[in-house]
Amino acid sequence: MIVDGKGLFIWRVRACENGDVQAIANVAVAAGLTHVLLKVADGNFNYNIDVKTGEDMAANLTKALKVKNIKVVGWHYVYSYDPLAEADRAIQRVQQLGLDGYVIDAEAEYKDQNRAARLFMDRLRSGLPSLPIGLSSYRFPNLHPQLPWTEFLLKCDFNMPQVYWINAHNPGDQLLRCLQSFQKITPFRPIIPTGATFKQGLWQPSMEDISQFVETARKLNMSGVNFWEWSKVRKYLPDIWEWFASYNWPGGPPASQDITQQYISALNKGDPDLVIKLYKPDAVHVTDTHAIQGTSQIRSYYDSFLHKDLNQGIFTLANYSGEGSVRHMDWTATARSGNVHNGSDTIGLVKDKIAYHYSDYQIN
Repeated sequence: MIVDGKGLFIWRVRACENGDVQAIANVAVAAGLTHVLLKVADGNFNYNIDVKTGEDMAANLTKALKVKNIKVVGWHYVYSYDPLAEADRAIQRVQQLGLDGYVIDAEAEYKDQNRAARLFMDRLRSGLPSLPIGLSSYRFPNLHPQLPWTEFLLKCDFNMPQVYWINAHNPGDQLLRCLQSFQKITPFRPIIPTGATFKQGLWQPSMEDISQFVETARKLNMSGVNFWEWSKVRKYLPDIWEWFASYNWPGGPPASQDITQQYISALNKGDPDLVIKLYKPDAVHVTDTHAIQGTSQIRSYYDSFLHKDLNQGIFTLANYSGEGSVRHMDWTATARSGNVHNGSDTIGLVKDKIAYHYSDYQIN
């Protein structure tokens, strides 16, 4: 199936890796993603179009991902007000972008709109007779009987319920309940659930939540999992991103973290020895105030950096670029005080080890 393995939803391209489509593709590969779900339309309109320049960022990102052999599935929020126009827009975007699949995000606006759902699906399938199509909607259909489940699922190939366990920490139980609820309605389609990697109010998922969600999906013989949403997990939940990125879904491509991601991961663990393992013994580290060489001196620098300058800081890789022996990366760090600091580093590699490192940052 086109959405087997690990996937992430993308809402706004501009909010992901500073809108750098090559960086998004690089991060997707390093995280071992099999597919990305990209918003391509909203109602009757194209989505992820730059309002100032008219640039189609969805098209640019689709090309960048497909070069990396990552499947691109377009998703589309629909409203029911003009179902034929919405279906025509979906067909046009799929064909224009060369998408590998398409997902309908139908929620409250389609409740009690059975006729509109039939019109939409009939037109959609007539234009895309063989494309893999899925439905993304509520996790418990019995709590939302007004949604035209049958009309949508009759012409879908898979079902991607939004299993968001907000204000709880029992994703395994909720995923099992979700599966059992859909098994009671007709037609049943394979479940490929979407989990929660975002904050809402004072609630956020724990690392144990994410592990439980993924492992439960595997135990239930689901072919893959997805999470909402790229920019939110990358910005606000770096530890969860690292866990998900390093998790190898059976049969999927292995996660292979770039040296920049390994560096940020080591910083977040607060252990200078883990950081030093990334350096060559004679590496040089240069900042605006000093140049130091050798693992002993560099370790002392990181001991101070992690335990005094940014004690218990949370580091996030904002963006990275480059291949081969040179990387440039931008990062942010949220200190215990709540202050946010920005850094911009360039590192040179020899045999996948840091040979030189130029840092440019300021701590107030």
